[in-house]
Amino acid sequence: MCCAGYSNEGTRTVVNDADLERLHRCIELAEEALLAGDEPFGSVLVDADDRVLAEDRNRIADGDHTRHPEFALARWAAENMTPDSRAGATVYTSGEHCPMCAAAHGWVGLGRIVYAASSQQLSGWLEEMGVPPAPVRPLPIEVVAPDIIVEGPAPELEDAIRRLHRRCHLGE
Repeated sequence: MCCAGYSNEGTRTVVNDADLERLHRCIELAEEALLAGDEPFGSVLVDADDRVLAEDRNRIADGDHTRHPEFALARWAAENMTPDSRAGATVYTSGEHCPMCAAAHGWVGLGRIVYAASSQQLSGWLEEMGVPPAPVRPLPIEVVAPDIIVEGPAPELEDAIRRLHRRCHLGE
């Protein structure tokens, strides 16, 4: 069973059951981030054989807003993987990469990205909650790194992601 989603560019994408399992782990990591006082984002890096190589959560509470999990995984991959193995890897993430993370992903030469919620969805939710816009414009991954295969969002995970952000920003 698969779920169909749409990227910010309107292109039909498919997130399959194996992807959903990895995205659930991303949501668990996002929950860990929230419990640690961070914004709720989590990411998992797997190799071409679907083995988990690394995972991380948001770590921006100390004031360093570059400590996104997607950026950390790109740096980990650059230090620990060959260019060929990076190209065959997939990064799963609770939220679509920001421009900084998309650029890091592209520069390091990682393969596919699968996300649960798009930056467009998140921007809309944050606006509804009265959260001021971020200092960096949210752009679709494909605009920043056009050669990356991008899949998402996963509609069945939308409520879980939205609830995490409501807890973060509204204390619900």
